[in-house]
Amino acid sequence: MSTHPPHPTESRLWIRNPLAAFTANALDASGGLVVSGGVITEVLAAGQLPSVPCQATFDAGSHVLLPGLINTHHHFYQTLTRAWGPVANAPLFPWLQNLYPVWARLKPRDLELATTVALAELLLSGCTTAADHHYLFPDGMEDAIDVEVRAVRELGMRATLTRGSMTLGEDDGGLPPQSTVQPPDVILADSERLIREYHERGDGAVIQIALAPCSPFSVTKEIMAESAVLAERHDVRLHTHLAETLDEEDFCREMFGLRTVEYLESVGWLGSRTWLGHGIHFSDAEIAALGAAGTAVAHCPTSNMRLASGIARVLELEDAGVPVGLGVDGSASNDASNMILEARQALYLQRLRYGAQVPVERALGWATRGSAAVLGRTDLGQLAPGMQADLALFKLDDLRFSGSHDPLAALLLCAADRADRVMVGGQWRVVDGQIPGLDVAGLIAKHSAAARKLLNG
Repeated sequence: MSTHPPHPTESRLWIRNPLAAFTANALDASGGLVVSGGVITEVLAAGQLPSVPCQATFDAGSHVLLPGLINTHHHFYQTLTRAWGPVANAPLFPWLQNLYPVWARLKPRDLELATTVALAELLLSGCTTAADHHYLFPDGMEDAIDVEVRAVRELGMRATLTRGSMTLGEDDGGLPPQSTVQPPDVILADSERLIREYHERGDGAVIQIALAPCSPFSVTKEIMAESAVLAERHDVRLHTHLAETLDEEDFCREMFGLRTVEYLESVGWLGSRTWLGHGIHFSDAEIAALGAAGTAVAHCPTSNMRLASGIARVLELEDAGVPVGLGVDGSASNDASNMILEARQALYLQRLRYGAQVPVERALGWATRGSAAVLGRTDLGQLAPGMQADLALFKLDDLRFSGSHDPLAALLLCAADRADRVMVGGQWRVVDGQIPGLDVAGLIAKHSAAARKLLNG
């Protein structure tokens, strides 16, 4: 039994004897967990009892217990443009060129609804922490990150919210329309404001801020370099899209005379502060360079398949020392915000590359411990004493699970898609498959109306 001494005045909850447990480490949690003060204080093997009596018990005998899933790459606003016909069959660049003018019409209320929908979907899928990459700041959207902060707090989740940016518009050879780009001084000033107002440090942080120029084809080298300097000054993380498609590789060579990782190094981003969205098209030498630098990758299997971007070399990245986590990416290229299904997709896509021996546990590890490492979090992603009590509990009582034998394997192989219980920081945020206090029907109605209005101009 592993223990973390509880404070004598704190109440204790024993989550007892789960049907199965994945700890993302070598600990045995078949006897359950003790939660106190928002953290895990004990991990119990089969037959073991808590070292100190608990005031409450939750019988997890019909639940598969996981660390809360962690999403490392998303675009919350894109829930408003799911399954849009004109881009349903388009690769990345035409997909973007058609959608940018739509997204340029975003208003704060649209973003509020889109973010709430994305977070609620994630939470119901067992996700407790999400990273969002928001880079659209047309007129009227200057406080976009502030809108997201409020939505995260309302749902009781954790988030790494990245202050994205675009500075390279169509007039200068980039992809986005000019109405969506901002001057560097505006971007940097707002980045500093957001860090000052919202960034939390240390274990248990709820809101963290990172800096995230959008991609090589939508920002200048100058804003990349200046963002790296600012991130180092304030000790926050850096995020961008990189090596998602071969078109992007060609763009980097034509615009900058460099391959993507060379470009990354040239602007001061090749280091352990950085995580990259997608990271598909790397050479062997580039994988080695990323691993030596400790630069992380957010693997987005569903989006990569939807846009036919390619298959990330995840096992080779990890073997080289690259931290790898999972991201659902935006809901206009995934069309869902579901982390447990993303783990399943990652398992199958990596098996397609490497063979059927890629284990279920490795995919669950990407969604938990791996994703925590990608976001620089040492207090999340595992079931262990001292870790935050962020938990996802799934039942296997749907028809799809009938006849299944190994509960942990069934979670992915039989396509679990909804958690029964989710805890964040010791507080239940999903109970019996529902988010207490959230009017889902009302949210759908308002969100759908906003989506129709956005598309109709």
